[in-house]
Amino acid sequence: MVAHIRELSTRRYQWLDETDFKNGLALCQSIPGATAMQTAAYVGLKVRGISGAFAAYLGFGLPAFLLMLILSFIYVRFSDLPRFISLFSGLQVIVVAIIISSVYSFGRNIANNYKSLIIALLSASVFWAGISPFMAIVGAGIAGMAFSRASASKGAVDSDMRTSAAKQVTMILISFLFCLAALYFLNSKLFDLGAVMLKIDIFAFGGGFASLPLMLHEIVMGRGWLNSETFMDGIALGQVTPGPIVITATFVGYLVYGLSGAVVATIAIFAPSFFMLVIVAPFFDRLKNSAYFLRAIDGVFASFVGLLLFVCFKFATTVPWDVARILLGLAALAALIRKVDILYIVLAGAVVSVFIL
Repeated sequence: MVAHIRELSTRRYQWLDETDFKNGLALCQSIPGATAMQTAAYVGLKVRGISGAFAAYLGFGLPAFLLMLILSFIYVRFSDLPRFISLFSGLQVIVVAIIISSVYSFGRNIANNYKSLIIALLSASVFWAGISPFMAIVGAGIAGMAFSRASASKGAVDSDMRTSAAKQVTMILISFLFCLAALYFLNSKLFDLGAVMLKIDIFAFGGGFASLPLMLHEIVMGRGWLNSETFMDGIALGQVTPGPIVITATFVGYLVYGLSGAVVATIAIFAPSFFMLVIVAPFFDRLKNSAYFLRAIDGVFASFVGLLLFVCFKFATTVPWDVARILLGLAALAALIRKVDILYIVLAGAVVSVFIL
């Protein structure tokens, strides 16, 4: 998706030059949230300011939300049918393969750094011991900074962007906080759902997959809103949609509190990262020259390797493995490593599930 956004913004429409886009991508990879969503919003921010960022964010996420809403309705309505049972039994195997692939993708970047490997293993261990993954992420960031002895460098601040955006950001943020306060008094259950999704997005450094350990902890292990099997089904449906994997929040919200839950969960899972993007963008030149910031981000990224490793184990023990499922999982993993489009893998897995499993 990021590659397609780059093609549209730098070549087809020439909204940005290559340098602007690369700087924006570096920013989006350094703050929490789904990288592709953030990148689309960054393009909108550079072209049309805050309103452009919001329009790009909404335009990128709305189709995925609507499709996930339809799929969630179908799931609730027909999940007891034998075909649906076999379908999601097989798709759970695909989900395990996807998580293994993401562990490989994250882990490959830290394989040659023993400090990052230590952080990853410690993060997996503390999650295994029942300690909150949020604490593991904070600890990893502190450990990353401790490894750095360099002093922070000064960078330029985009004063024009900062001045023009400050009032708009403040107004939007105040309005959002007002809506949260109103939700607290009108429906405390929906507020709790929204607060959980807000917390997940704030800590989801490293893209959409980084949110999975946090969702697992909060939704399955902590509050018991869904069991592991149903949560895995939501991840599988999230891979069918064209948007980021965190759109699984729509599925969770719908199953817990219906349509209103889906709307609240979706807004909450995307709002913090949007605010971070528009607030941090003018100061990013200074941040990216800070050794402490970069080391902290490296530590946080390393922690997600360990957290995803735990998620992989948790999901793998949920699947009733047999020869057919093992072969399906290995085939899916091989296809993922060879960079086959994940949508084709999910759809092929669904067909195999219905007719074989």
